[in-house]
Amino acid sequence: MSDLAAAVLGDLEDEGTALDRLVAGLDPGGWARGTPAPGWSVAHQIAHLAWTDRAALLAVTDADGFATEAGRARPATFVDDGAAEGSRRPPGELLAYWREGRARLAAALRAVPAGTRLPWYGPPMSVASMATARLMETWAHGQDVADALGVARTPTARLRHIAHLGFRTRDFAYAVRGLAPPVEPFRVELTGPGGEAWAYGPVDAAQRVSGPALDFCLLVTRRAHPDDLALAAEGPGAAHWLTVAQAFAGPPGPDRAPRAGA
Repeated sequence: MSDLAAAVLGDLEDEGTALDRLVAGLDPGGWARGTPAPGWSVAHQIAHLAWTDRAALLAVTDADGFATEAGRARPATFVDDGAAEGSRRPPGELLAYWREGRARLAAALRAVPAGTRLPWYGPPMSVASMATARLMETWAHGQDVADALGVARTPTARLRHIAHLGFRTRDFAYAVRGLAPPVEPFRVELTGPGGEAWAYGPVDAAQRVSGPALDFCLLVTRRAHPDDLALAAEGPGAAHWLTVAQAFAGPPGPDRAPRAGA
């Protein structure tokens, strides 16, 4: 396993543990509390993560079985279907199911031979990319849970993986909307939670985005409206990207309303 894959897997496990602490002590009312995602409770959020972890585990351990299951999925509804089904489990059972699934996935990813490409709903991925995608989803759905519970999470250096993914998925964000990606390269300059500088793209790029790494991660996971984020865009292409940026697979879903208009 590469050093990068090992580092991401360690951070993925830490992100899961952090979210686990948020929900472990909830009573049934807390699990039923609505989140910013329309129609999704806290239980839906955890059920979705559990469902996706199991799908990833199947992709790692049984590529043919994953292909069969993916072929059966209804593209327009399979995400909501999986979340709804899991949310009907009693909270204690759902929590145990999620814990078991994420532990099994971590162990399976650590056992994958170096250089292996893993099937997924989009292009095949490396172990590091699969772990990064799971970390991004865990953090993003954890944000929904935190918002529902009125909890302010402390940002960590784990955001660097999500920020890098958000930069790398620039062209995908356009393609998923049927738009042509920009031809020009972009530069992204972010300030991490500890004041560290994270930068991606050519130094001399005319199209630029800068600001706090937390805000960029909220943007690319579509957990906040661009108007509510301290991100600066230089150039019309960069400004437009802020309206479509998306680091996760699948349709973008409804935009979050700006806080001032909520």
